[in-house]
Amino acid sequence: MSPAPAYDVVVAGGGPAGCAAALALVQAGRTVLLADAGTGPPKAGEALVPVARLLLADLGVERSVLGTGHLPCHGNLSAWGSAELHAVDFLHDPYGHGWHLDRGLFDRRLRAAARAAGADLAEHTAVRRPARQPDGTWRLALRDRSRGDEERTVRCRWVVDATGRGAAIAVRAGARRRTGDRLTALHLTLDPAAQHDADGRSLVESDQDGWWYTALLPSRRRLVAYFTDPDLPVAGGRGAERFRDRLLATRHVVGRARPHGLTHLPPPRRAAAHTAHLDRVHGDGWTAAGDAAAAFDPLSSQGILTALYTGLSAGRAVDARLHGDRTALAGYAAQVATARTAYRHDHRVVHARETRWPDRPFWARRQQHSPPDARTLPNTPHTKGRTSP
Repeated sequence: MSPAPAYDVVVAGGGPAGCAAALALVQAGRTVLLADAGTGPPKAGEALVPVARLLLADLGVERSVLGTGHLPCHGNLSAWGSAELHAVDFLHDPYGHGWHLDRGLFDRRLRAAARAAGADLAEHTAVRRPARQPDGTWRLALRDRSRGDEERTVRCRWVVDATGRGAAIAVRAGARRRTGDRLTALHLTLDPAAQHDADGRSLVESDQDGWWYTALLPSRRRLVAYFTDPDLPVAGGRGAERFRDRLLATRHVVGRARPHGLTHLPPPRRAAAHTAHLDRVHGDGWTAAGDAAAAFDPLSSQGILTALYTGLSAGRAVDARLHGDRTALAGYAAQVATARTAYRHDHRVVHARETRWPDRPFWARRQQHSPPDARTLPNTPHTKGRTSP
């Protein structure tokens, strides 16, 4: 007879989705190991929409996670569909303001909350070689980078894949990754301005080959990012001069960036920003959440919101499945599908509002199936969390 599993659930991935799943599971009385690999470059400049406050409150971590260290975001600015700047503020939003996050701090606080709630936390630890056992449990190797890649083995009844866009566990289990576009971000972080920069609103500005995003960070540094397709000439190479020249040609972003210094810029970094999803978000003993299940274009401002929502929902569905509810995971898959459907509609609507460059490849690719009412709507790309629960 096989030994009893050490955990009910192992959650692979210590970002917002993994932490939300772990919190939901330990709150349901499950034994949970949360494994955070901690690999990849640090994330900067991510925003959290106001409605996310509800999800954090459901998890019992709103105050501990959204305390000091983040910068309030009171609205969004956009030059989209025209050269003029349009504003959407959160003054009358029932959930209050949003946040420009110190992403590292946000994730650390979420992991600390999961540990305080009762999850075992393994930091700098990747889940390797997941193997389904004859008794229906999993055997997993945990590789700890902080201990020279030392490995140990654990067993569990279920695995939650929150490993990000790569969906390492789900793909290994036979799921297939589907991509909707090839959007890529070229980004860099500028030094703090010599004089105090007080505008905490984000700004989006489209151009003929993509769109720009800039936001002030809690550190008072400024993120500047350009989103385009990697096969277009504008995305070729990572030279600082090419990036700077294109930034200087913007009408609005350059005004926010110039006080932070544009004379000596480092080469921009490159990051994947494409829309993607799994063909199925659960299987034999596993469930995917966050970007592993569905990754959205950053224009939607829904990345972290979706991660929290799918993590919380996945955790509750796995708990129900372990209690014997064989419909729980199908219900979770339907929730993810509903969110994706709403996102796809919003994505088409927003891109159809930009009509100035219909023959440029970037825009032509995104306007082939635009809804007929798109051009009558306000010119702002931010959806403010429409696909939230």
